[in-house]
Amino acid sequence: MLTCTKSVRPGTTLSVSSSALKSRPSRGLSEMKGTTPVRSLQNDHKALMLQVEKALHQLHAREKEKQAKDEAEAQAEAMNQNPSLPQPFARVNAVTPGSPASISGLQVDDEIIEFGSVDTHNFQTLQNIATVVQHSEGKPLSVTVIRGGKKLHLGLTPKQWAGKGLLGCNILPLQR
Repeated sequence: MLTCTKSVRPGTTLSVSSSALKSRPSRGLSEMKGTTPVRSLQNDHKALMLQVEKALHQLHAREKEKQAKDEAEAQAEAMNQNPSLPQPFARVNAVTPGSPASISGLQVDDEIIEFGSVDTHNFQTLQNIATVVQHSEGKPLSVTVIRGGKKLHLGLTPKQWAGKGLLGCNILPLQR
């Protein structure tokens, strides 16, 4: 009987020298009837490798489908979280009691998306807001903020009051 001690890749030719056969003179080719031929082992190996390949393709396909489904769910969840709210450009970090800002209902942590004619699209610096405030002294301004995830419209009239400035609040720009 001829025994192979190393694994054989499909398509590899296995050759046996005549000296190897002579070293076992008691067993000739006629006595090897009960053994599996090398060609049959190669075919079994090919079939097994095809099964492994098919299983790997199925595994990766399922993983790809799962990943696509997870991404779609995450995107849908992100869309459900205030899909119509514009990006704020500033945040209120202080409001003095009794000030025009306080009287209008402006609160700390309100995120500003519109302040008079200044909005998300044309805001560049806080000077834009200061200019609008100076030109609107005594005239009501429309201010739109995001508070608690909801859009809220306020009417703010810049004017002289007992405190500093025309508004009585502090506004910080947000990083974009």
